[in-house]
Amino acid sequence: MTGYLLKENYFDKAVLPVGSTEYHGEHLPFGTDTLVADSLAQAVSQRVEGMLCLPVLPIGMSRHYASFPISLTLSTETLIHVLKDVIDSLNQHGVRRLLIVNGHDGNIPAIETAAREYRFDHPEMKIASLDSWWVTATELLPKGTFEVWDGLGHAGEGETSIMLNVAPELVNMSKARGHVPSLPKHVGVKWLFKEITPYGVTGDPTKATSEKGILMWNALVDHLVSFIHDMDEAGWTVDKDT
Repeated sequence: MTGYLLKENYFDKAVLPVGSTEYHGEHLPFGTDTLVADSLAQAVSQRVEGMLCLPVLPIGMSRHYASFPISLTLSTETLIHVLKDVIDSLNQHGVRRLLIVNGHDGNIPAIETAAREYRFDHPEMKIASLDSWWVTATELLPKGTFEVWDGLGHAGEGETSIMLNVAPELVNMSKARGHVPSLPKHVGVKWLFKEITPYGVTGDPTKATSEKGILMWNALVDHLVSFIHDMDEAGWTVDKDT
């Protein structure tokens, strides 16, 4: 976008995609999380009036994936500072409604901390986040859409499916192989990724299809667009009566 286009359009809200650069098995690109988050953010901004799509943040907190090749990482503390600085920049320019579209599990604590701490000092800034699109997509689609592990996992059935929609030319299904770890329910074990998979993959990417990916992508975009419209009507408050 040029400065001229910015002047000719009114933006009162923005969407910030946050990704990562890390190993996604032998069948998916390192930028999978970045590509998915960016594609969702761009699609939402194109359908919501007054929403500016910001450049994607391509490196996140991936320390738990560091045993696999070329997994780049920021510390949680660094990511918190980066997010706060971006949020503050928007606030200074009068853009005070922000949707964060996150593409990577390791970013969730930093996003939560940055948003809540910034809002404590600047309550005029309204922030929402799609923390885990992979969980949301499973919840939005009919039960039985996915064959293994509800489509979840790192480079698994769901993530591989959505990549077959977002960037099929970057997916090599001949190299796809999965591993479903035996993890306890209800209590989360703080694993290192090498402890739960020998391949850098969890779930079963061999069950992925572009058709599932299209369903996921459309459901997520539609949901986010509807969410933003509802938030605009409510003045970005969670209780319309206040």
